Amino acid sequence: MLKKEKSQKETIQKVLHYIKKYAWYMVLSILLAVVTVALSLYVPILVGRAIDGIVYGAVAFDTIRNYIITIIIIVGITALAQWIMNTINNKVTYQVVRDIREEAFIKIEELPLSYMDAHSYGEIVSRVIADVDTFADGLLMGFTQLFTGIVTILGTLIFMFSMSGKITLVVVLVTPLSLFVAKFIAQRTYSMFKLQSETRAEQTGFIDEMIGNEKVVKAYGHEKEALQKFDEINERLQKCSLRAIFFSSITNPATRFVNNIVYALVALTGAFMAISGGMTVGLLSSFLSYANQYTKPFNEISGVITELQNALACAARIFELMETPSQIAESEDAIELQNVHGTIDCNDVSFSYVPEKELIKNFNLHVKQGQNVAIVGPTGCGKTTLINLLMRFYDVNSGSIQVDGNDLRQLTRKSLRTNYGMVLQETWLKNGTIRENILMGKPDATEEEMVAAAKAAHSHSFIRRLPNGYDTVIGEDGGMLSQGQKQLLCITRVMLCLPPMLILDEATSSIDTRTEIKIQSAFTKLMDGRTSFIVAHRLSTIQNADLILVMKDGSIIEQGTHEELLEKQGFYANLYQSQFAV
Repeated sequence: MLKKEKSQKETIQKVLHYIKKYAWYMVLSILLAVVTVALSLYVPILVGRAIDGIVYGAVAFDTIRNYIITIIIIVGITALAQWIMNTINNKVTYQVVRDIREEAFIKIEELPLSYMDAHSYGEIVSRVIADVDTFADGLLMGFTQLFTGIVTILGTLIFMFSMSGKITLVVVLVTPLSLFVAKFIAQRTYSMFKLQSETRAEQTGFIDEMIGNEKVVKAYGHEKEALQKFDEINERLQKCSLRAIFFSSITNPATRFVNNIVYALVALTGAFMAISGGMTVGLLSSFLSYANQYTKPFNEISGVITELQNALACAARIFELMETPSQIAESEDAIELQNVHGTIDCNDVSFSYVPEKELIKNFNLHVKQGQNVAIVGPTGCGKTTLINLLMRFYDVNSGSIQVDGNDLRQLTRKSLRTNYGMVLQETWLKNGTIRENILMGKPDATEEEMVAAAKAAHSHSFIRRLPNGYDTVIGEDGGMLSQGQKQLLCITRVMLCLPPMLILDEATSSIDTRTEIKIQSAFTKLMDGRTSFIVAHRLSTIQNADLILVMKDGSIIEQGTHEELLEKQGFYANLYQSQFAV
């Protein structure tokens, strides 16, 4: 319990840190709340006086008309002040939400790939979108009703004490009971709302996974199992949501019950005093109105507390993401990699994704400027991991990787990655035009340069046949384009950049044989004089490589040219012969 209260307190402090930037808006909102409440509380006094003007003595219609006009003016000013206050609260809430979302997105850009690998994309999206929205709803309700409610309670007490201290004492003694009820229930709803948010995120992640892999689901007839899994998560979400809503929904009726008792006691006490001449009927009417206004905020605040519990639970998940350790920061004296020759040295490199399972150990490699290095080996041998280390998506556990004699850890990540051109088996295209996707690597390229790169990559012909050519809009991940066309666009992007170093990870795996021959010819020209790493399963595509590395269990077990490795009659020769056996 103490740990949970500490967690809530820390979350509130973090929220206040974001609100502090808009302190003047909050001060103005509180002042408007005071004005709104003060004017609202003045209306019952005017109504009471009007009633006394009717009950006692001759009816003064002119006086009553003046009271009515005054009430109308006050109500109008109150409505205007309340509208401005709500506008300010909306402004503050959504600026805070904007700031949090912006920081969360910046954080995602800074997170190490290990975090992305360990969490589903849907779960991360759920935190940044759904949890922030829920947080915004709770925060807005808190601003709007909490301020007004507290000021109303204080203002009403002052007005009631000025009218009758005896009845006010009855109200003050009984009302706190509703606060204890609200607090008792609120303490038990936080953990339930937190579980609700976590389960909702799990559901979002599962839906994202299933939609993204719908073809695989259908191909393997996995629909029934996917539905069962979804039903299981949905059932858990239903149970924790119902529990959270059930307990939170008790708050309002419980506080209303207490407040109705207060109202009844005030009415009964006031009636006896009116009969005995202790107060006028109009004053009793005003007092009953104040009693109602006094108890109403307790109902609202109890609802706010419930919403705030939900909001704080969601905020805690957002801050948890934002406080995840970022990737290792670049040193202050990090070097900008320029005028790259492309010499790569791996010295006693060891790396593993998890400490208990070794992957690459004591790895050594020297690649000369302009060499074409092919990497082959069975699945799981460390080929892609080596690429991740070369790009510094992950840092080595021990040893070092150097480019032109500079340790990767001493270089800025941007300058390192800018000097690599990368084409992967899995294509990535953003939602936008063909032109925008090609120009990602070189935004200042001319039209002629872009078209020349497309022709070199053999994508110009199919782009030209699209409805709007290079200005054709494609959806997320390529939309209506075939896998081969998407891969050609990724190759075009690299052809346009012409970086000094290349990484080709099964770059032609989705392209037909005829186009592949043309692409290989283009790659041969592109790789001339550039240090290149080629990950390939089809050994026919790497026979002309300057150096072939044969990897197994994270180590190089053979290296040499195609002819040298065939002569050894070792692992590579067996692998090659198995692909071309008749």
